[in-house]
Amino acid sequence: MEAGSAELNKPVQKIVIVGAECSGKTSLAQALAKHYNTVWVPEYLRDFVAQHQRTPKEHEQIDIARMQVQREAEMLPQANRFLFCDTSPLMIRLYSEHYFGKADLALFELAATHDYDFTLLTSPDFAWVDDGLQRESPAVRQRIHDKLQQELEEREIPHLLLAGGMQERLDQVAFAMDFLIGA
Repeated sequence: MEAGSAELNKPVQKIVIVGAECSGKTSLAQALAKHYNTVWVPEYLRDFVAQHQRTPKEHEQIDIARMQVQREAEMLPQANRFLFCDTSPLMIRLYSEHYFGKADLALFELAATHDYDFTLLTSPDFAWVDDGLQRESPAVRQRIHDKLQQELEEREIPHLLLAGGMQERLDQVAFAMDFLIGA
């Protein structure tokens, strides 16, 4: 077997990037996909908001989460070693709980299924920018971050907390992936 062919047979590893609003998830997903010469899955919620020109209603949360997972499945065959996913059903569930006081059972169950190989958690240390529709405030961003970090720890989901500027975050991810995953 040639050295390169063993590489081709490795399964694609799904890396999810989670974090509160305006914490650099999308920029990081794009940068990591470029760095590792692969593809990334954009956050479907952005498309939903752009299409409907409003934030989603409570009953739409599960469909948004399902579409996010569907897009991951669609992009997986195009990925080269890694598929970087900008958000997860867990984030949708946390925001649903924040805005509506609850998440429906189907969303809760989907969010409980964590099928990612590694989780990156972005710190809310980027400047907060109002986008007019999705983002609420720096205070909400911090609350969501705290809830997310607590949930990851309670569920014992291994994750790397990323902080600093984009290059610092890229360096942190590269170090972790080289060390933990053998990238």
